[in-house]
Amino acid sequence: MTALALTPVEFVNEFYPNFWWIPAGILAAALGIKLPSIIRLWNDPLLRAVGGLLLLACSVFVFVAPSTIARVNRLTGIVNFSGPWVYSLLTAFCACCLLLIITWRSGLSDRSPRTRRAMRGVVAVYSGVIVAMWVLFALADVPVERLRDLDTYYATTPYVREMIVLYLLAHTTAALITNWLIWNWIRTDGLDAWLRWGLKFLGVGYTLQLVFDAAKITAVVTRWAGRNLDWLSTAVAPPIACLSAILVAVGFILPHAGQYLHDRWRIRLAHHELRPLYQLMRSVNGGGIPFALRATPELRLIRRETFIRDVLLPLARFVDEERRRRSYDAAVALGLPTQRAKALAAAVAILDAVDARSRAREGDGTGGTDTTELLRDIGAMSRALRDAEDIRAVRERARVQVRPDDVRVPN
Repeated sequence: MTALALTPVEFVNEFYPNFWWIPAGILAAALGIKLPSIIRLWNDPLLRAVGGLLLLACSVFVFVAPSTIARVNRLTGIVNFSGPWVYSLLTAFCACCLLLIITWRSGLSDRSPRTRRAMRGVVAVYSGVIVAMWVLFALADVPVERLRDLDTYYATTPYVREMIVLYLLAHTTAALITNWLIWNWIRTDGLDAWLRWGLKFLGVGYTLQLVFDAAKITAVVTRWAGRNLDWLSTAVAPPIACLSAILVAVGFILPHAGQYLHDRWRIRLAHHELRPLYQLMRSVNGGGIPFALRATPELRLIRRETFIRDVLLPLARFVDEERRRRSYDAAVALGLPTQRAKALAAAVAILDAVDARSRAREGDGTGGTDTTELLRDIGAMSRALRDAEDIRAVRERARVQVRPDDVRVPN
């Protein structure tokens, strides 16, 4: 039968052995992307927690793959040992998600009795669930190895039945509580955009976990009734679990990664925006900043800003303040906003200062220019240098405009 002729259930069954490696690979890639930040900012407990959560989620999908289940059973010499092992990993993942959400929402500095009680309660309850599952497994008789359908095959077997119910109840409870916390949090005012989007991904992911639980519970309860809906557990639940895990991982990563990428973008943009002024100062200085292969974006930005200010400082004595004021008046007369007019006036003044310096003799220059504004607004000045048309218009207007005595460049 070709893949195109398969029904959805048959498709999942066909690819079930390799199905689990897709989310495992995605989660491993997410962890790999996040790992440098975790190592660099090791003192950030939230980053460490997110890393641990990704590692645990990845482990769940690695150990739930049929090939891994068979290998673990063979290595331990215990039939179906992977059953409680996978259930334990999944239960621990649920507990970690709850703890992270509680810590994340309350804030790291929140050490209130209520928060501490909630966290201790989660640890105690879910640790107890894991211990109870292993005790029940030790008491059970599970002679037939099941790689895909242990929960439905042994749904009516004493002790295993209780173990399965325990893990499903623990998972469902965690999903319900986490959903409630997340969707209430999303409705809070004043959230950062990255955090809000991360919470939305988490909300959808945990909603899908409830769908996963519903499929599993329905399949198990149907077995109790003497009927067979195992396909809900083996064909419907797995893809839902995979999609849910990916969305949850994205939800936890997005606020940190999004803010990090946003900061990176702002730094690179600021560095790029300074290029026109840097090139101008480079022509004045006769050379630029030595290239440093290992320089971080922050260091490159700082070095460029420092270089520009170092060259601007001696150049400022050639700035004609009267011409700068006329340029400002001209920019305002052209209908430009105040800040834009200031930037254009400064750009024109610096261009004129460069020309004046090239014609000057030693000792020329007024030396009376206030450099505070010039050194502070290098970003706006550099952006203004990109607009040759506006600079030309300001210069032409300044030549013919008679400046009123009462107009001053705002500080």
